[in-house]
Order: sequence, then C-alpha cells, then structure tokens
Amino acid sequence: MERNIELFPNDELGDRLWQLQIAGVDLTAAKEVEFSTIFATRELALKFGQVLLENSQKLSFCPYDGDDEFPWEITAYPYMELSYENIIAYQSLLISTAEPLQGKYDGWFCVSAEQPE
Repeated sequence: MERNIELFPNDELGDRLWQLQIAGVDLTAAKEVEFSTIFATRELALKFGQVLLENSQKLSFCPYDGDDEFPWEITAYPYMELSYENIIAYQSLLISTAEPLQGKYDGWFCVSAEQPE
C-alpha cells in the first residue's frame, strides 16, 4: 500500500492516521474521538466547557495530573470520520475557543481506532 500524502501528510497527525490505516482501522466509519484541552484554573475550564455544551458537545471535566500549571481538563467527544481534515478542523476550533481562556490544547485519542474491528 502506498501512502497518499494528500490524505496522510508528512507530519505527526498524518503519520498517526497512516499507521491506523495500515493497521486496518476503517477511517471512514464515524468514531467517538477524545479531544482534550487543559486550563490553569477550574473557572476557566468551566467557561470553556459551557461554550462546548452550548454547542451540543458531549464533554467531561476533571482534574489533570500531567501539568502542574494546567491542572484542569475538559475533554470533548465528537463523532467523526478519522480524516486529517476533520481532526485538524476540530483541533483548530478548540484552540481558537480555548485561547481567550488561556487554555492549552492537549491532543486527541480514539479508543475504537486503537482496537481495529
């Protein structure tokens, strides 16, 4: 199988999606994806969470142990196809929404993609 650079660009995200493709994950089937954003204060995290809830997003809110300066985490759980464009677009939306609240995007994960059908 030859890698299509338009679908799987030469960067961290493109590499990760390409590895999932090689592992046999159906990237065209919508899956629940976890996108995490961390915050310095509980209040800022809750404001961010409110914005997501107002836009009908499923989310979780919890303490975060991975960064002493950003001890609060909001994770959004949209359903989407695992395409480069979809992930980049959602990341960009979270980053631009979190920026005024001093939030820091912390990455994405998809449980069902780690366990191919």
